[in-house]
Amino acid sequence: RLARYQDIAARLARAEGLTDVQARALAKEGKAVVWIDGGLHATEVLGAQQLVQWVYEMVSRNDPETQRFLRDVILLAVPANPDGMDLVSNWYMRNAVPEKRLTTGVPRLYQKYAGHDNNRDSYMASQPETQAMDSILFRAWYPQIMYNHHQTGPAGTVMFAPPFRDPFNYNLDPLIPVGIDLVGAAMHNRFVAEGKPGTTMRGGANYSTWWNGGLRTTVYYHNMIGLLTETIGNPTPMEVAFVPDRLLPTGNTPFPIMPQKWHFAQSLAYELSANRAVMDVASKYREDFLYNIYRMGRNSIDRGNRDTWTLTPNRVAAVKQAVEKNRAAKVQATPVQYLNVLRDPAARDPRGYIIPADQADFPTAARFVNALVKNGITIHRATQAFNASGKSYPAGSYVVMTAQAFRPHVLDMFEPQNHPDDIPYPGGPPTPPYDNAGWTLAYLMGVKFDRVLDAFTGPFEKLAGFAPVPRGSVAAPAAGSTLYAFGRGTNDAFAAVNRLLAAGAEVFTVGAQSPAGSATLPPGTFVVRANSTTAPIIQKLAAERGISFRAMGDAGSIEGMTKLRVPRVALWDVYGGSMPSGWTRFVLEQFEFPYQVVYANDLDGGNLNAKFDVLILPDGATLAASDSTRGFESRIQPADVPEEWRPRMGRISAARTLPQIRAFVEKGGTLLALGDAANIGYTLGLPLADAVTDSAGKGLSRAQYYVPGSVLAVAVDTTNAIAWGLPSRTDVYFDNSPAFRLKSGAGEKGVKPVAWFDSSAPLRSGWAWGQKALDGAAEIVVAPVGAGSVVLYGPEVSFRGQTHGTFRFLFNGIYYGQGGRR
Repeated sequence: RLARYQDIAARLARAEGLTDVQARALAKEGKAVVWIDGGLHATEVLGAQQLVQWVYEMVSRNDPETQRFLRDVILLAVPANPDGMDLVSNWYMRNAVPEKRLTTGVPRLYQKYAGHDNNRDSYMASQPETQAMDSILFRAWYPQIMYNHHQTGPAGTVMFAPPFRDPFNYNLDPLIPVGIDLVGAAMHNRFVAEGKPGTTMRGGANYSTWWNGGLRTTVYYHNMIGLLTETIGNPTPMEVAFVPDRLLPTGNTPFPIMPQKWHFAQSLAYELSANRAVMDVASKYREDFLYNIYRMGRNSIDRGNRDTWTLTPNRVAAVKQAVEKNRAAKVQATPVQYLNVLRDPAARDPRGYIIPADQADFPTAARFVNALVKNGITIHRATQAFNASGKSYPAGSYVVMTAQAFRPHVLDMFEPQNHPDDIPYPGGPPTPPYDNAGWTLAYLMGVKFDRVLDAFTGPFEKLAGFAPVPRGSVAAPAAGSTLYAFGRGTNDAFAAVNRLLAAGAEVFTVGAQSPAGSATLPPGTFVVRANSTTAPIIQKLAAERGISFRAMGDAGSIEGMTKLRVPRVALWDVYGGSMPSGWTRFVLEQFEFPYQVVYANDLDGGNLNAKFDVLILPDGATLAASDSTRGFESRIQPADVPEEWRPRMGRISAARTLPQIRAFVEKGGTLLALGDAANIGYTLGLPLADAVTDSAGKGLSRAQYYVPGSVLAVAVDTTNAIAWGLPSRTDVYFDNSPAFRLKSGAGEKGVKPVAWFDSSAPLRSGWAWGQKALDGAAEIVVAPVGAGSVVLYGPEVSFRGQTHGTFRFLFNGIYYGQGGRR
């Protein structure tokens, strides 16, 4: 029977080929499916411990309520990060004195690359743990309710539990927020009835339903009710914080708790009550939850098959402005006239999206398609050339129709997010979103696509499994020639270079246009000499990476080209693990870059040029003001750390590290500084200033300027070696990132902008309050320092392993010292 219940859950979630009557019958027959997890963030030990206790209770208790749960509900109990839990548990138990044990101070990330960001990977699904969980959620079991346990609760409370604060995302079916309200009310009702005070909701914390990307938020875009709780508790006893503003009952916190000593068992009791509340409501409303996931899927399919208009904050604001304008001019207009503005035919939602196979970096487009597949999205592939909306597309192009159950996720991956202006009062500072404000994955990955507004068909076949890497070509060499050329137009070109160099191949790069038989090679083109060793590697790269190798004719020559060598790359990290560094490691490994992780003590030791050509400082690698802040900063002393981990302790500082970095660059090294690490440009004395200031040079307040994680467009100097192979306009991830103004005379000193804002409205997706302040600001800057170079990247060009559209800025930087400097 289990397979039958799984099939029912899948058919209802997919909502294909069913009538309402059939869906009702399946809902009556089926069982509700509930996901309850724990331990995603391994240092949040409560979640993993409650899950063990919860499973034990479900298999051992015989009371009527538990038996009803087991009769009506299928429970998916998910240990989300068991390897991380082992790491943290071993760290906690290393101290023989129980009162001195800590879950903090773990020497490395509890997920190899992402650490805490393992809850930021759901739509990208780049990590194996995420891929496993996404497969269960969106391709196997399709739970109607998923409950994601976290720690810790807001100060002065025991737990935050749903409902969440506004805004919720306008792409979601309205049954999502009301479903969350229903389950959340059941949770809070149970806490109060059991005499468990101290739970808060809505405005009691900053969690919302706006963002897609977390484990409990991505499910919203798949018509599932996602729950999050944040609960205090630690195996070592603690105190409920004294927060006077939390002591009076409010709508957010109806049953406050007084400050008191708090034990782990009490937190476990709250968690288990929350689990029971979820199972209880799932049992009592089993048929409703099963039918409603069908209803939401059916709604999505119906919307994808007809003309629809998604209302966004900007579109509503435009109508409000028209109303005010007409009112001021004493012009009478009817509501129908305003509605007609909202229903402009050109502003319709797409019936589908086409990803052309002839775009420059089609292998990256295939990765984007596979991210959609991992999230349960139905994809079609053109078996031959076709036309749609008056445009021709080649065979192999991918088609994503919006008439499918998970339409909200489809729209969210292709369309720009339009975050509302969340301002608490006129003139006040913006309220920060829970995570990013904008994340359109097609933009971040640099994927080219077309929106098709009218219904269309073609020679399409449903993609079975994942999109294959489009095979590249290897042209037959001309007589007497052993040289092959390939461009920098794809990210995978760098994987090819790195693999060839690792095999001992001769690889060159074109610094200026060079002859290649009957044509010319543009700057940045890679050239490899084929022989018996490299020829099979070239064939394999064409198959695995989609690289096309062009044979150079008799006139082809390496004259004037620069021979490349394996780059010696150092990547900064810190004791405990830096997530931006971890994500950068992941990106480098995906494209086969060799690297060595270095820590403050390694950099402070100097003589860096003897070991490295390139030093990467990712976001977060900021210089401490003095040596007084050196050492691990989380109450862990070196004596309490096992000897093998002590070399990782310490922070980079202006006093000790900066002179070594300066010497490294002056002697010919390349420094790549990403995100807030790019502020090192100021301490190195480069002729730069903060671009986001008022006329007096004073930095703008948050009430004047605020750009939380969003997608912005920059202009790019593609003649600069840092931007070889990139388009002249590129989308970047921007999170209140550094923005530079070149001082007078900077050009004469060789300082050059590579990417900059050329508009007063660069926002592409998200929220950019006061964005006009960015007009003209440089975002990527390259500067000579002695015999070396400094490249400052304001945007995080490798952010969370998602920004494939800007990876080449980083990759070019790694090879900049080998034929790129001018």
